[in-house]
Amino acid sequence: MKNSENWKETKFVFKKGKLRANHDEKFVFVSSRLTVDIIAKHYQQNALPYFKGSLLDLGCGSVPFYSFYKDKVTHITCADWEQSMHQNSFLDVFCDLNESLPFEAESFDSVLLSDVLEHIRKPEQLIQEIHRVLKKDGVLIMNVPYYYCLHEEPHDYFRYTEFALKSMTSDAGLEMELLQRTGGTLEIMTDLFAKNIRPIPLIGKALCQFSQFLTWQLLKIKPIYTLAQKTAVKYPFGYFIVVNKAG
Repeated sequence: MKNSENWKETKFVFKKGKLRANHDEKFVFVSSRLTVDIIAKHYQQNALPYFKGSLLDLGCGSVPFYSFYKDKVTHITCADWEQSMHQNSFLDVFCDLNESLPFEAESFDSVLLSDVLEHIRKPEQLIQEIHRVLKKDGVLIMNVPYYYCLHEEPHDYFRYTEFALKSMTSDAGLEMELLQRTGGTLEIMTDLFAKNIRPIPLIGKALCQFSQFLTWQLLKIKPIYTLAQKTAVKYPFGYFIVVNKAG
């Protein structure tokens, strides 16, 4: 990764071994804190054992996970398209993720694709390319939204069910190791409320913060969390998956 000595936290902060949303509104709008905290929770609980060897952070933007994975891998390659809205000086490779990736076959032990696949016009081709550049026993770590607002328009193309994710990765020759729904009806309703209430003068921001804080606390209560997980089967907030290239 270029200029790693100049890297600073953006979307996430990683302190005392915990990953969470950055509360600086330059990087995360107050209405998106719950969403980012949920993503952080899934990476915190599941991703670290899978980061290994040579890592390709694909569609990396401002490389928000850098402090989280840097001590788990031996080499980091950051790649994104030149037109990315997250311009930065850390990119090693500029490439169009809708075209063939500019890497040799079996170059990487792990690939990170976080909140990227919905912005890819040719998703199945990209998954095939990830399979090609992964070494045997390499892993793809990925999360995608499902019930979520349009973002980074006009480059927001798809929402994927778990069946689409399973089908695309299987067709590419990747084996599903882990699939988790990142939330259900409670998280979706809170996110919609927060994003729509935020613009209201005087009270919007406070209500936005309170609603997300309340939901986060409610999700710590086991029966409520269990119910939320049940609703996620039909109303998923998003997905976190790990797939591997079997040797």
